[in-house]
Amino acid sequence: MTSDRPQVLVTGANGFIGRHVAPVLAQGGWAVRRAVRRPTGTKDEVVIQSLDGATDWRPALLGVDAVVHLAARVHQRNEGPKFDLYRDVNVNGTLHLARCAVEAGVRKFIFVSTILVHGRSNDGRAPFSERDVLTPRGSYGMSKAAAEAGLRELSLETDMQVTVIRPPLVYGAWAKGNFAFLARAVRQGIPLPLASIQNQRAFLAVENLASFILQRLAQGGEGFEAFLVADQEQVSTPEFVERLAKAADMKPRMFSLPMPVLSVLLTVAGQPEAYESLIGSLKLDLSKAASTGWRPPITLDEGLRRALAEPEM
Repeated sequence: MTSDRPQVLVTGANGFIGRHVAPVLAQGGWAVRRAVRRPTGTKDEVVIQSLDGATDWRPALLGVDAVVHLAARVHQRNEGPKFDLYRDVNVNGTLHLARCAVEAGVRKFIFVSTILVHGRSNDGRAPFSERDVLTPRGSYGMSKAAAEAGLRELSLETDMQVTVIRPPLVYGAWAKGNFAFLARAVRQGIPLPLASIQNQRAFLAVENLASFILQRLAQGGEGFEAFLVADQEQVSTPEFVERLAKAADMKPRMFSLPMPVLSVLLTVAGQPEAYESLIGSLKLDLSKAASTGWRPPITLDEGLRRALAEPEM
C-alpha cells in the first residue's frame, strides 16, 4: 500500500546524526527511506555501498520528494591532509547525488556541511555569518566548501531548492570525536587542562539540528540558501565541560595550563588542530536561522542530559 505522506531519502541514516534525524522526520509526517552502507533490517532501507561520482541512485530516489544528505567522509586521525581522500565522497559523491535527484524530480535537497567552511575560530573578529566569504580549513572543510559551490551552481540551473546547513560541533547520544572524548573524560573523572581558557563557542544539540532540518523540509522557497545553526547559548570551553559534568552528575575536574604548553601537548598527541577547536572562539551570528521562525527546541543543558542518557556512546 502506497503511503500518501511525502517521501524523503536520508543518506547516512545509521550514522550518529542520521539515527536522530530519521525518526524526527518520520514523526513529522514524512515517509523516510534510509540509505545505509550495511543493512540493519530496518524498514524502508536501501543499501548504498559506495558514495562517489558513479553511484546508482535510481532505485533509492524513486518516488522521493526530498533528500537529506548526511553521509560524508569525516576527518580520521593520522589520515593526513590529502584532499583527494575527501573529494570522491564529499564533492563528487554529493554533486552526483544532487544531479540524480534533479533527474528524479526531487523538489528539496538539504546538505549538512560544516562550520569549518568558515574556519576553526574567529578570535578578535565578528561572529561568522552566512554573508562571509568562505575560508575553509583542512581537507574536510575544503571538500565541504567545494560541494557547496557545486550545489549553488546546480540550484541556478534547476528548480530544486537547495538548503545548506553549517553546524558547529554536534553533540548527542552516540556522538563520536571530540564530544565522545570529553564525555568519557568527565565520566571517568580525568582532570582536563582547560580551566584557564577564556573563549566563546557555539555547539549544536543533534535534536536541534533535526528540528531545523524538519522545518526546512516543511518550508517553501527556491534557489540556494545557507544557514548557520546552533544552540541558543554560546559558552566557553570550560563552561561546556562544567555543564557536561553536571549532566553526568559528576564534579568537573579541570586545571590551568599555559597555552603554549597545551599547544605542545596537543601537537605531540597528534592533534595540533584541536588547539584552535578548544581554545579559540567560534561565535556564530544565528539571525538568519531565527528569521525563518525557527528556535532551538531544547537548551544546552537538556541536550547534554539527553546525550548522556544513552549507555552507548
